[in-house]
Amino acid sequence: METLLNPSKTPILFAPKTHLFKPYVLHSSFNPRPHTSFTGRQLSVTIVCKVKTSQGRKNDGKNNNNISKKILLSDSAPELSNEEGKAKTESGGGAWRVIRRLSKRVLSVLSNLPLAIGEMFTIAALMALGTAIDQGEAPEYYFQKYPEENPILGFFTWRWVLTLGFDHMFSSPIFLGTLILLGTSLMACTYTTQIPLVKVARRWSFMQSADSIRKQEFSDTLPRASVNDLGVILMGAGYEVFLKGPSLYAFKGLAGRFAPIGVHLAMLLIMGGATLSATGSFRGSVTVPQGLNFVMGDVLGPTGFLSTPTDAFNTEVHVNRFYMDYYDSGEVSQFHTDLSLFDMNGKEVMRKTLSVNDPLRYGGITIYQTDWSFSALQILRDDEGPFNLAMAPLTVNGDKKLFGTFLPVGDTDSPNVKGISMLARDLQSIVLYDKQGKFAGVRRPNSKLPIEIDGTKIVIVDAIGSSGLDLKTDPGVPTVYAGFGALMLTTCISYLSHSQIWALQDGTTVLVGGKTNRAKGEFPDEMNRLLDQVPEIVESPNSKQPDSIGG
Repeated sequence: METLLNPSKTPILFAPKTHLFKPYVLHSSFNPRPHTSFTGRQLSVTIVCKVKTSQGRKNDGKNNNNISKKILLSDSAPELSNEEGKAKTESGGGAWRVIRRLSKRVLSVLSNLPLAIGEMFTIAALMALGTAIDQGEAPEYYFQKYPEENPILGFFTWRWVLTLGFDHMFSSPIFLGTLILLGTSLMACTYTTQIPLVKVARRWSFMQSADSIRKQEFSDTLPRASVNDLGVILMGAGYEVFLKGPSLYAFKGLAGRFAPIGVHLAMLLIMGGATLSATGSFRGSVTVPQGLNFVMGDVLGPTGFLSTPTDAFNTEVHVNRFYMDYYDSGEVSQFHTDLSLFDMNGKEVMRKTLSVNDPLRYGGITIYQTDWSFSALQILRDDEGPFNLAMAPLTVNGDKKLFGTFLPVGDTDSPNVKGISMLARDLQSIVLYDKQGKFAGVRRPNSKLPIEIDGTKIVIVDAIGSSGLDLKTDPGVPTVYAGFGALMLTTCISYLSHSQIWALQDGTTVLVGGKTNRAKGEFPDEMNRLLDQVPEIVESPNSKQPDSIGG
């Protein structure tokens, strides 16, 4: 689309307005009234002068004392001298200025980028050390693990672990102090750097000088164009456009300026949630045989000084059943626990079968299925019983589980008691040995198939397992999740470019300049594409012929 411009009929655009001051004289009389004391009246003093103008500059040597000024003096009380006023201001505001100066220095130190990077590396090193050192063990464990006779690296012993709190690293004073220091640095950086940048980015800054526009990262000139048409094109490209006379200012991507503040707030949420988890949680583990109960509060123990129990701690948990699933090879694939939860009145409030990676959650408490054990073997002996034989874990090489029990045969009061040994790797098969330790056979629980060993008939009725459960409360989890979600969102937003464009109409020529904080390689291409869409102003052929009246 082209726009026709007839210079003979179109008024000159953006003609500068000139304001001329006309000379005038202000006259008044000066009637002094002498007073020896202040009586609450006012003294009016008028000085007569002439305001100099462009015409009056010729008479620069004449009437140069005719500047009019009216001064009102109150005689109600004498004014302080400059020295007295200055002394009073310094005495009253000196402490405040010292505090402000000190706070500025503290903020400048805390917002230092190398300091923040050092704090992050320190936290990472402490976290790695907390991963390498077993957490929450008894002091005797660290006495044996890190003895003074053979220190690690020549100096690291149990004294370092227990004195600095490395046995509970994530709630230790050194770790929490470093975390607080990093959070303070983030807040100081946000206050001193990010918020001022956002305030500057939100201002409408118009440029009235062509040289200022040409100094931008990108600049170009449109010989025959209108700044209004440029504004329409920029609005179509998603820019916010502002016009003020012959000047134009446009921007887009302001959210990218807010994103660093959001990143800092997200990191503060993550650190705050992690701190709350480390200092306000409860944890505990229990191995419960099938058919028995336990109370949650008896298992859970506090991990920090902010740990506070809830009403759910009085809930009683009953293990209804424990069972396992197996692969075709016989290896354990999954184990399950059927739990019932009862309140203080004995009413069942919840029931669920949990398994690995499928926990139970109730009242802010989470119960995980983490382990299993062999509790007892139920048998019939010579058709009598059933009897429960306790199964004990046996120490073997490797990480395989092995459990065993013993059934006495013969004289049980003899010092050399002999009997039948029973071994099991899991709950699906029992291996039996006679009094001499020779292999006697294998039976499956619930098979009801008897086996006779050394004149004793044995039937394996059931294998009773024990469920290994971990219980915990973690009040900081929602905050941490919210922080990570905000961190991912604000990190993506921070990649948005904040682009700014200025333009100035100079007759029929438009000067355009712009800059961006990101995507500096793509910004010139975008600008050229937008400027190519600006319509060119074409002069009408009739405008070249002078206007005439009559023939």
